[in-house]
Amino acid sequence: MKLLENKVAIVTGAARGIGEAIATKFAEQAANVAFTYVSDGSAEKAKALEEKLTGMGVKAKAYQSNAGDLVQCESLVNDVLKEFGTIDICVNNAGISKDNLLLRMTPEQWQDVLNVNLNSVFYMTKQVIRPMMKAKSGSIINMSSVIGIMGNAGQASYAASKAGIIGFTKSVAKELGSRNIRCNAIAPGFVETDMTHYLNESEGASKYLADIPLGKFAKAEDIANVALFLASELGSYLTGQTISACGGLNI
Repeated sequence: MKLLENKVAIVTGAARGIGEAIATKFAEQAANVAFTYVSDGSAEKAKALEEKLTGMGVKAKAYQSNAGDLVQCESLVNDVLKEFGTIDICVNNAGISKDNLLLRMTPEQWQDVLNVNLNSVFYMTKQVIRPMMKAKSGSIINMSSVIGIMGNAGQASYAASKAGIIGFTKSVAKELGSRNIRCNAIAPGFVETDMTHYLNESEGASKYLADIPLGKFAKAEDIANVALFLASELGSYLTGQTISACGGLNI
């Protein structure tokens, strides 16, 4: 029996990068997967991922939905419940960055990052805990960042949003532990994705690597492996925790 057999998972922001890797990893372990993408430009990739997951013998469906919109989150969860019957796992992965020095950062840039990165976690969690409480079981996984632990110049909004996710995760874990609902966070370090392609293309890549004891950037699959652990019974006694998958960057 595979680790997630007969489980239903929602993964937000899964058309590429870490989200795509998590959706694929879950499907490999026999989970049925509902996942989201936000822009029309990602529709083709989302459709391709849906077909890929379905070809692995599980039920999968892509939904165009903005995790930073409360109404769309509510509609999404209702649609998934109608289509899949239940929700066992929720991975709040959707996120953006709009880096800027604080003196130059606009209120709009600040609000956009906080809304997509932090408010979305509240919106989605609020919706998925209804079926989880009914089932008296569930695993919520929130994607934070090592930047939310360490901070970083030029990333005040991103760091604030990711730090907020950690506090939110701890609070939800305390509220819902008695219902057998676990809530944990993952704090990736530098991961090779479309959002961080500049790391290998810049002369500064060696500087980043010098600060990582393991001496390499993570692959998206490395983060997906942590998500699988937290989603499955392997992580059944973990809640309220933040796992820093950063190669030792924040030691």
